[in-house]
Amino acid sequence: MNDKEIIKKWTSGLSKEQLAKIYKRQYNQGIKIIRSTVRHKHSGRFITDYEALAKVEQVIYKYLKGDKK
Repeated sequence: MNDKEIIKKWTSGLSKEQLAKIYKRQYNQGIKIIRSTVRHKHSGRFITDYEALAKVEQVIYKYLKGDKK
């Protein structure tokens, strides 16, 4: 999930906590796919609820501040 998707879902009415759960699920599923190969068995790191919420809040703060990229 990229920044534009997070902003789009947030403006449509989802809370930060709901967005963090969605972001965490998608991120960790991507890591599971990467780790499925033998070569990358220990690559990547799963994120926690707190880290996902921090990422979502960071994106929302940038949007509200006016740094739209």
